[in-house]
Amino acid sequence: MNPPPYSREAFLAEMAAAVLHPLYDLMPDVSFFIKDTAGRFVALSRLGCEFCGVKTEEDAFGCTDLDFFPESRAAEYMADDRLVIASGQPIVNRIEPAPEMEGSPRLVVTNKIPVRDRNGSIIGVAGFSRRVEHLRCATTVIRKLAAAVDQIHQHYAESFDTADLAKQAGLSTSQFERLFRKALGSSPRQYLQRVRIEHACLFLVESEDTVAAIAQRCGYYDHAHFTKAFVALKGKTPTAFRKERQASLNAPSGRPAQG
Repeated sequence: MNPPPYSREAFLAEMAAAVLHPLYDLMPDVSFFIKDTAGRFVALSRLGCEFCGVKTEEDAFGCTDLDFFPESRAAEYMADDRLVIASGQPIVNRIEPAPEMEGSPRLVVTNKIPVRDRNGSIIGVAGFSRRVEHLRCATTVIRKLAAAVDQIHQHYAESFDTADLAKQAGLSTSQFERLFRKALGSSPRQYLQRVRIEHACLFLVESEDTVAAIAQRCGYYDHAHFTKAFVALKGKTPTAFRKERQASLNAPSGRPAQG
């Protein structure tokens, strides 16, 4: 007798999503989380509880990042969540200061994806953060890199270059460039571009500002340069991205528009 046709979709529909959650507790270096569209935690792994300073996952339910982290850091995390929810696109390999005490020298790599219901509507965001380990640098150097990453996130729209960041870190430009690339896998300039474009995506979805105004808001004073950078990272122009998201959000069932 031949087995019935295999359907991955049917299998996943039957599987309880919660079955995956305990797996993350078996990976001590991974913080797994799920939040609803209001930013409230609905799932949190053991390391996530450690980051938030709570004893159990239940202690975080209904709370937001503002309940656990400094306001400026929580605002950054929540802006990322809004971007994923509004754009429907993931954030991949975002490097940022660890969600620990202010001044922590640790860095984490964070990935976030939209969570959809059975109808395709976005109902939250899920993700995981993993500590950046095995940096072959002195603790003082790691702290300086973490401060530079934080500077990029907090002041992404400002006009500064690698030399500015190196000076603030107390390193020569060549030292800083080499250590940043070795530790984080990209140049400071490339990382700054990513952060700017991520914010631009959010503004394109959440505001009615013109593309030119958003470009300036994100630190680009040349419209052509902004468009080129956007296409390089997103594979489409800012205008096409905005139209696609508007069509998706206006689709009758909440499903992304086809085409």
